[in-house]
Amino acid sequence: MKHYMLIINGKLNNLNDYITACRTNPYKGAKVKAHNENIVKACIYEQLGRLRIQGPVYMKYRWFEPDRRRDLDNISSFGRKVIQDALVETHVLRNDGWTEITGFRDDFYIDRKNPRIEVEIEEVG
Repeated sequence: MKHYMLIINGKLNNLNDYITACRTNPYKGAKVKAHNENIVKACIYEQLGRLRIQGPVYMKYRWFEPDRRRDLDNISSFGRKVIQDALVETHVLRNDGWTEITGFRDDFYIDRKNPRIEVEIEEVG
């Protein structure tokens, strides 16, 4: 099985940020999502280049937050959505449906000096 690692330095917005932006104005919500996807896409291009995965994958997310202020589900739900959409838009994954992503796991840690998201992509087929 092949494994690939994607590291996104810093934090992405969380689900509450996105919901607040959408309630303010639908265009603002779209802008928040696009901004976060652009951060992820830049990391994909830099670290994974033109990688194309044809088969199914299992995703392991490691969320390193600077503190415990944000709820775990708010961090991971919007973050996974943005990351997986960016992987599809950059053609690393063909799609993000049941056939292409067999499952995922979230682990959470505190790293005050180096908040980041580590995404391990494991080919399973």
